[in-house]
This record gives sequence, C-alpha cells and structure tokens, in this order.
Amino acid sequence: MTPYDNALAGLDTGTVTPARRRPTREQAERAVRTLIEWVGEDPDREGLHDTPKRVVKAYEELFGGYLHDPADLLARTFEEVEDYDEIVLLRGIRLESFCEHHMLPIIGIAHVAYMPRGRVVGISKLARVIDAYAKRMQIQERLTAQIATAINDVLDPQGVAVVIESEHHCMSTRGVHKPGVSMITTRMLGCFKEDEGRRREFYQLIGRDG
Repeated sequence: MTPYDNALAGLDTGTVTPARRRPTREQAERAVRTLIEWVGEDPDREGLHDTPKRVVKAYEELFGGYLHDPADLLARTFEEVEDYDEIVLLRGIRLESFCEHHMLPIIGIAHVAYMPRGRVVGISKLARVIDAYAKRMQIQERLTAQIATAINDVLDPQGVAVVIESEHHCMSTRGVHKPGVSMITTRMLGCFKEDEGRRREFYQLIGRDG
C-alpha cells in the first residue's frame, strides 16, 4: 500500500474514516480500464496500456486533500506580532478542485483574509488549507465555507473573509458549453460580516467593489 492508501484507510493520519471499505488499487485500475473500453477504445493498445495506472496515480495527487486535516495545518502559530491587528490577506491563490457532480475541474483563484487576535499563522499554511479542501470532490459554496470556518475555528481571529472566483468545466466543456463564465462565492465571518468598513477595505484590497 502507498502512503495515500494507508491514510485513506485510516491507518496513517486518521484524518479520513471511510464509510465503507475502499476498493484496492487494482480494482481502481480495472475501473479505469472499463471506462476506456466503454468510450470505445482498446485499453491494450500501446498508448493506453499503462493509462489505468497513470490515472490512479494522478488521482492520488488530484484528490490528495483527503490526506490532510486543515486544523493540523493551522496549529502552529506565532505570537510575536508587535500587537499587529490589521488585515492579513493572501490574494490570488490558484485553486484547483473537482465538481462532485461530474468530476470535472473547477479552476480559479481564492482570496483569503483574517484579522488576527494576538497571533498569526505562516502564510503558506493558508494556501495549504485551501488545497486540503479543494483537492476533494466539492461544490464551490461548501468549499468557500469550509476554508473560512477552519481558519476561524483554529485561529480565533477577529474575522475571516474568503472569496473564490472560478470556472467550472462541467459548464464550460459540456452541457450548456459556456466557457469564460466565472462563479463567485463569498464567506464573511466576525468583523468582516459585522463591520461594513472592514468588509469594504477587504474588497478594495482584492480589487473588487464591496
């Protein structure tokens, strides 16, 4: 078993508890082979012979968010901040996720801000929290809420603001075929929800109208 298999089976990090027994890697590869046959291809031809293995390996990366507990990623904080109590913002973080309805990509950017209350977290950890939730089967509304809630629960800041803007390939490459359409979701907590001035400041910093 790979580290991915161990973690998802609850044998490593314990962050994932499957509701039912997971298929083996071999079963997953056979499922990919079946899909190749279903679309009308020959899975034994040279170019496709190793495709099932490659797809399963790619899924380990694309859905690697199940391996991580966002709370653990935010656990280490720093208190030597000289009483800094203004906005901390990461702007334009690339986001890659998958629509849980069609398993097609959601590609976009996230803006994440918080108002610290005596302690801050390393900025890379905020990006990792986004990936931990994004690299799962998702809908954008839930993804936005999960990111904001995790930061709020662990850091206990004065407020949290999250904006995600993305293109959904389930809409742009199939179905209604409307490329270039973006979906925007927001979640405001604490001072960003209650204080119109703070909320306006956040939107100005990310280059949007509040």
